[in-house]
Amino acid sequence: MSQTIRLTVAQATIKFLANQYCERDGVERRLIPRALGIFGHGNVCGLGQALLQADVQRGDGDADAPELPYVLIRNEQGGVHAAAGFAKQSNRLQTMAVLSSIGPGATNMVTGAALATTNRLPVLLFPSDIFATRCPDPVLQQLESPQSLDVSVNDAFRPVARFFDRVNRPEQLIPSLMNAMRVLTDPADTGAVVVCMPQDVQAEAFDWPAAFFDRRVWHVGRPVPEPAALARAVAAIKASKRPLLVAGGGVVYSEASQALRDFATATGVPVADTQSGKGAINFDHPLAVGGVGSTGAGSANDLARTADLVIGVGTRYSDFTTASRTVFADPEVKFVNVNTLGFDTAKHAATMVVADAREALDALRAALDGWQTDAAYQQEAADRVAAWQKVVDECYHRDHQPLPAQTEVFGALNELMGDGDVLINAAGSMPGDLQCLWRAPNAAQYHLEYAYSCMGYEIPASLGVRLAVGPDPQVVAIVGDGTYQMLPMELATIVQEGLKVIVVLLQNHGFASIGALSESHGSQRFGTRYRQRTQSGRLDGEDVPFDLAANAASWGADVLRCDGIAEFRRNYAKAAASDRTTVLYIETDILGPNPPGTAWWDVPVAQVSELESTRRAYDEYLSEKKNQRHYL
Repeated sequence: MSQTIRLTVAQATIKFLANQYCERDGVERRLIPRALGIFGHGNVCGLGQALLQADVQRGDGDADAPELPYVLIRNEQGGVHAAAGFAKQSNRLQTMAVLSSIGPGATNMVTGAALATTNRLPVLLFPSDIFATRCPDPVLQQLESPQSLDVSVNDAFRPVARFFDRVNRPEQLIPSLMNAMRVLTDPADTGAVVVCMPQDVQAEAFDWPAAFFDRRVWHVGRPVPEPAALARAVAAIKASKRPLLVAGGGVVYSEASQALRDFATATGVPVADTQSGKGAINFDHPLAVGGVGSTGAGSANDLARTADLVIGVGTRYSDFTTASRTVFADPEVKFVNVNTLGFDTAKHAATMVVADAREALDALRAALDGWQTDAAYQQEAADRVAAWQKVVDECYHRDHQPLPAQTEVFGALNELMGDGDVLINAAGSMPGDLQCLWRAPNAAQYHLEYAYSCMGYEIPASLGVRLAVGPDPQVVAIVGDGTYQMLPMELATIVQEGLKVIVVLLQNHGFASIGALSESHGSQRFGTRYRQRTQSGRLDGEDVPFDLAANAASWGADVLRCDGIAEFRRNYAKAAASDRTTVLYIETDILGPNPPGTAWWDVPVAQVSELESTRRAYDEYLSEKKNQRHYL
């Protein structure tokens, strides 16, 4: 008779997670080294008790006790962002579990789940659920559906999860967790994994097969190109005169930077990058031409407009990458797409190569041995990059008065941060400025979440990134005043854990990105400034007198106020030398100036309006939209 171990469902969950490992290229690591969460009546006596028991057993010297350290967070959404940041910085080879109670605690995680799945980052979520027995019904915080007694708020996770399950009986936990691990370690099919835990089931005991808790290693493979697909891709590249490679996040996650550099050097194909792929090729490589798309560099976008072949490696071609399908403007442009996910390789009627980025780049380089683009084309790429770097230098050193432009803050950071440090950002006008200006020496330094562009990501993500990279590199999260007000409370978690991050807080009293978009599209920056309401009924009075620096200090962080760029530079040096979390607070001009735009983004304008500004914007919109097309 096979051996069994009697544990509750929650205790079995913790014991199982503590024994899961991930392996790629011969390197093994814990798949889920930590749990984050907040306890409530839905899980405090289930998963909470299981974590306590494991902690006590470890403290008593029990070598068989599961090791899964617990971090108390302040907001469940922030916890998911921290797990996503950890997974992203770990190249998707590790993640963290996030626990919540039922009801609002669970639904707080939905936004985080959407971010993870949109970015294709593995996160493991355990939202507690209603009673499986339905005896206490409706339970506190239960949403009742007259159509089905099996529906809870957790069903909101279904469209934003790559895997969703509800464990209504103890036996269901075994296949549920096995499939959860499968999705977390699948490079083509990963994202948010949601295992709902009814609160009564969490506490229910069961005799588990001991083999369920064996040390298990999940192997992350590197699918190689199918020979015929590789041959088709090689033929398309050899037939091109002006090819451009677009490096996406898949290059970073597959750790294919060296393969990308070798491919570019051998073939003379210029390399542009997306937000997720920035730094996959070092900015000073002779064939690196910068970010491409709506917020890209002029150097990359100029080459994109005349490219006859686009080689997309590890990119999902968001609307920003293609400038809403306008930036690749050659009437006969063709695509070769390399991706682990067939869904992405098929985009734009491409020649498809379903494969790992590193394996595909190495195979393409070998198959193209002796072939190169024309020297004149390579020189053109170099000339365009040199011209754009002059724009970067101007944006970085404007000496704008009376308040600095935010690009000057970015310039200071770009010059002060080391190659091993990590920059974190997600939303507002900052990602656009960073993509077209930032000189990334490697992929690890540039941590941008732009698939979901979620305000509030940066501070929780800095917690996850710090846990991923260890104590040495500087971890720098840049936030605007709007983003800061979304999720500042994880600063307290960072302080609680004795961790050190640098938060750069830019105060401009409004939404710079949406304000500029509003103005350029005829809506006159309406509703985008933090102003007090006046007797006219409009929000056009004085600035709202909040003090974000004082608020940051209230969470336990050190705060250094910076009056201009020179003081910002001095204070950054102090923050870098400190062992405490430090917020650098600086006021910037909401009106910019910003880098010159070099590509379009499709944001529809009202077709009819009483406002002259909107009518004028609509005419401009029609002029740009005529260049938009499907790539066939």
